[in-house]
Amino acid sequence: MNIRHLTFRLLQVYVAVVRSGSFSEAARQLHLTQPTVSQQLKRLTSAVGEPLLESRQGRQVTTEAGAELYRASREVLGRFADFDDYLAALGGGERGRFSIALVNTAQYVLPRLLGPYSQAFPEVDVTVHIGNRRQMLTRFERQEDDLYVFSHPPSLAHALAGRFLRNPLVAVAPRGHRLADREQIAMGELLEERFLLREPGSATRMLFESWLQEQGLSLGPTLQMASNEAIRVGVAAGMGLAVLSEHVLPPEHPDIAILPVTGLPIESHWQFIVRRDRRLSHAALGFLRFAEGHLGECVEPRFLSNELDDLLLRLDAAAGTAPRGHPPRGQTLKGI
Repeated sequence: MNIRHLTFRLLQVYVAVVRSGSFSEAARQLHLTQPTVSQQLKRLTSAVGEPLLESRQGRQVTTEAGAELYRASREVLGRFADFDDYLAALGGGERGRFSIALVNTAQYVLPRLLGPYSQAFPEVDVTVHIGNRRQMLTRFERQEDDLYVFSHPPSLAHALAGRFLRNPLVAVAPRGHRLADREQIAMGELLEERFLLREPGSATRMLFESWLQEQGLSLGPTLQMASNEAIRVGVAAGMGLAVLSEHVLPPEHPDIAILPVTGLPIESHWQFIVRRDRRLSHAALGFLRFAEGHLGECVEPRFLSNELDDLLLRLDAAAGTAPRGHPPRGQTLKGI
């Protein structure tokens, strides 16, 4: 057999003839003329070197060699149909893998979105990296991930950003603090108390210090701690005050009071960041689309700041893909 002369189209025509038992019916199903089908079968018989069909009582039936070719053809076409389905799932973001890098504070919220996403798309492998802003900027510069989450995104020409959640920074104190029951507090009244701070490079610390500078204020004694969780526990234990993301606080926090400081909360937003100069995987794009549609189910409505639609439109335009909700351009394997 000269296998180089076999094509998907020849195998498709042959399978259609065997299934229908008729050249004319196969031609109708494939939208071809009957002479074209007959010619294709002659080419296939010549390539195999053995008779494939014989006429019995007005129907085309397989010879012994023809029956074996029919089984092989169905297996080949079936495997490529499965591959076509795989490509459709991959292109639709239903399988594959992606990596997402989060600043520390975002770990208190993103699992609420990643959990439902993983249940909806179990065939997608997700890798999550967590660190402070400086560490995430390094990962961004090295192009180590598909998606990044910052509250203060890098101001780079090759960064695309889309807000998705409010990240208010509030002043917190131990529940029994002397000012906890006040209706309004000036920040100046707190400056002599010790503040617990994250390390330099933390976005929360950077935003807080920038806000203080705008107010013409500076802190007194401070204590640096390694994580938001350590600061939260330290505040509850009476070690000092802090400015933290409201998301760091559990729904019930009997040991901590949010102080009504004038000018607070400091408004910031978490944003998904994508590099313009890196191809975004189908799975990562699918996650962004899932986030756009399901954020309201995963977080309190008052925190929503969903501008992902604009980011997705820009990504679609940059990739030259079809608008969302429409199939991608191009012919599938099933149409070969």
